[in-house]
Amino acid sequence: MTDIPLGVHMEAELRSQPETWARAAALREEQALLPASGERIAVVGCGTSWFMAQSYAVLRESAGHGLTDAYAASEAVVDRDYDAIVAISRSGTTTEVIELVDGLRGRSRRPRTIAVVGAAGTPLPDLVDDTVLLPFADETSVVQTRFATTALALMRASLGHDLDAAIEQAAAAIDEDLDDALLSADQYSFLGAGWTIGLAHEAALKMREASQSWTESYPAKEYRHGPIAIAAPGRVTWMLGDAPAGLAQDVAATGARYEDAPIDGLADLVRAQRVALERARRAGLDPDRPRNLTRSVILTS
Repeated sequence: MTDIPLGVHMEAELRSQPETWARAAALREEQALLPASGERIAVVGCGTSWFMAQSYAVLRESAGHGLTDAYAASEAVVDRDYDAIVAISRSGTTTEVIELVDGLRGRSRRPRTIAVVGAAGTPLPDLVDDTVLLPFADETSVVQTRFATTALALMRASLGHDLDAAIEQAAAAIDEDLDDALLSADQYSFLGAGWTIGLAHEAALKMREASQSWTESYPAKEYRHGPIAIAAPGRVTWMLGDAPAGLAQDVAATGARYEDAPIDGLADLVRAQRVALERARRAGLDPDRPRNLTRSVILTS
């Protein structure tokens, strides 16, 4: 009898990302459901979806498409004259997202609501005006990989991004050899700048969820305002996206490993997912069923 590897679903879903990104980039009708350029919008989600909301918000607003705020659904402030609210939820059942969107219904003046969802036949699509459904990116593993990145790929494509390079780099990252020193570190600090700050938070979350590793995440320029104190030999400072001047030298002076691949931040997130999976396996943990977590958080009153 052959033992089933730990994290078998996470691995399969992780490896499928170049394909799902390409499919999302081609969904022009679905992209057209997202808010139009010039609209004032908020993007909401929980956990991983919140981090993707952060990345999309920076990309959209910095490209001149209009004010774009990102909120954890439980903390969203929606009485700000938004034209649209985008709600991201893999499961379509997340309590805080459902409550937020349901609370907007019946208002005389309310923003248009759009859901980006992985699972069909769930409550959220029935509560919104429009739904972008990504069933090919839905997942079995509790630890998210491809739904989140595919949703962001779709949103990036809607802003006019050419994702060909990111897709090619992700495909290469899936099969590259991972340095054992990177896998065996005792602490990781993930950094981002601009739109990759959300990716840094997501990379850290993946490591915590999958492998119970000690991880932190920060905007890159904030890292030197205190958090760099934790850097030391045997630890990793991992930059996703374009690094600020002098960061590599400052990290090197601490003795920590500085990781900064010259690839699209979304492709580099795939590398972090792979490290999280391998660390989980080395620790005898199953990221498909991580400790204290479920596929969807449904709160009871």
